[in-house]
Amino acid sequence: MKIHKIPQNVTTLIFDIDSTLYTNDDYAYEQVDCQVREFARIRNMSADEARTLVRDFRKDFAEKNGGKKISLGNLLTNFGISIEQSVQWRNELMRPEDFLVRDENLISELKILSKKYKLICVTNNPVKPARKTLDVIGISDFFEHIVGLDTCYKSKPAIEPFEKALELTNSDVQNCIAIGDRFDLDVQLPLQMGMGGIEVSGVEDLYDLHTLLK
Repeated sequence: MKIHKIPQNVTTLIFDIDSTLYTNDDYAYEQVDCQVREFARIRNMSADEARTLVRDFRKDFAEKNGGKKISLGNLLTNFGISIEQSVQWRNELMRPEDFLVRDENLISELKILSKKYKLICVTNNPVKPARKTLDVIGISDFFEHIVGLDTCYKSKPAIEPFEKALELTNSDVQNCIAIGDRFDLDVQLPLQMGMGGIEVSGVEDLYDLHTLLK
């Protein structure tokens, strides 16, 4: 865990979902790879060829942009796949129930946090698979709202999903903390907006989060 900034008066916690509210490398990989395989199918190439194409694009993007990462949704737009198409693929192909299980430790922690803070998720996946993920983990009831790829049709690190989170929670930007596993996508822009930011390496970093926010 890396704490970038904790505001003085925290009212709202904005969570990423994947590799933040759960730790499962197989599912994190499958979320990307199922779309890469679908891209390969419609382009009549092998899955390995498509994987190489994506990997090389990400490497080139990082080299040209100071090491920054690019989301898969934004990456695929460079190959003629719209955000709307990405949403459709993810809704059809993602199956969190095949990979994830209920997390009693996280449930206990969110029970504590929800008594003091507003909780919301901002994810680069559509709302439907995101909600299914929260259901499987057992934490869906803590999150009235999810800002997904099909909410704004913008992928983090775009500002629109974070602005929507502020609107839905009726929160002031300086009273929020963005929490996620990828600095470039989940934390950097919120910090620039005036939020706090916490970078995690997995869900285990969240199990005692309330002790850091006292």
